[in-house]
Amino acid sequence: MAFKFKNSKGKDYFLHSRVVELKGGRKQQLYFFAKEPGQGALDAVPSGYQVAESKNGLPVLKKQA
Repeated sequence: MAFKFKNSKGKDYFLHSRVVELKGGRKQQLYFFAKEPGQGALDAVPSGYQVAESKNGLPVLKKQA
């Protein structure tokens, strides 16, 4: 089951992850939210991160202090 976040406006967003290769050849893990669960959906928030909501209601993943 994909991790679901309900924002203050009542809309659901699902957490996804993707590995991309940068121009220098280095690989980097990206985290993003989408309105529908799809390929790369995660079951939980990665350790060391927390979900926050931006001013306009979009969820963002932030590193814990």
